[in-house]
Amino acid sequence: QVQIMEYGGGLVQPGESMRLACAASGSVFGGYQMGWHRQAPGKEREFVASISWNGENTNYEDSVKGRFTISRINDANTMYLEMNNLQPEDTGVYYCRSYAGNYWGKGTLVTVSS
Repeated sequence: QVQIMEYGGGLVQPGESMRLACAASGSVFGGYQMGWHRQAPGKEREFVASISWNGENTNYEDSVKGRFTISRINDANTMYLEMNNLQPEDTGVYYCRSYAGNYWGKGTLVTVSS
């Protein structure tokens, strides 16, 4: 059974940092591109960042470039999203996905508010 789970959401103030983690079943992690998406209240889900199977290639949505860093540890079937200088517009539910197929976690809520 495929399992993908996100960890680390919560409430932070503007300008602060937060790290999200994603733990996935080995069958959908090892050898596959992974990614983070988010959905703000009242908006559609959008791409945030992705990382190649070996971690050598990363892509970011324009608004998070220079602030967010995606990484992975294949031996642990875990992916991370380090988020710095968070802003209110970063608020939303953050989802981990595997590009092995249509595999998604249930999401974790990140709220940036003073």
